[in-house]
Amino acid sequence: MPLSEHEQRMLEQMERALYAEDPKFATALEGSGLRTYTRRRVYQAVAGFLVGIALLMAGMVAQAIWLSVVGFLVMLGCAVLAVTGWRKAPKPGEQALGGAARTQARQRRSMMDRIEQRWQRRRDEQGY
Repeated sequence: MPLSEHEQRMLEQMERALYAEDPKFATALEGSGLRTYTRRRVYQAVAGFLVGIALLMAGMVAQAIWLSVVGFLVMLGCAVLAVTGWRKAPKPGEQALGGAARTQARQRRSMMDRIEQRWQRRRDEQGY
């Protein structure tokens, strides 16, 4: 559920107050958001992928097909986790939470403002 305009303004005011009061703490909080979590998840998935390769090779050397299948499934699962985690990670210039959502909300607001202005013009032209 998106925040209302009033709630967004209040949140922005609280963020500005936090930055003004304690900028060091605010920047520390900024780094520990979604971006850090997704980066850690991608690293774990890469490590799991390497474990999957090791299992696949060990299964081939030991001629245990079940171990090779398990290694392949581990590789596949970790590859999916890495790709989805990489796509969800915000870009370095974006804020960790809500950066894209705020931009979309502003675009929607400006579009709604234009629609409302057109509606008011039509009503004024028709004399209602």
